Amino acid sequence: MSKSAAGFLILALLSGVMHFALFEDTEITLPLVGCGVFAVLFVLALVAGRKIKFDPVLR
Repeated sequence: MSKSAAGFLILALLSGVMHFALFEDTEITLPLVGCGVFAVLFVLALVAGRKIKFDPVLR
C-alpha cells in the first residue's frame, strides 16, 4: 500500500469516527461527506499504486 493510500485510509477512518462521535442524530454531515470522498480517493490510490503493465502483442 502506498503512502498516499494509507493517508487517505486514515483520513477516511478519522472523519467517519468524527461523524459518529459528534453527530449521532444527523444523517448527512460534512465529516460523512469527507469520509466518502477520502474512501474514493483511497480506492483510486490503490488502483494507481498497482502499476499494472499492459503489454499487448500486436501482429
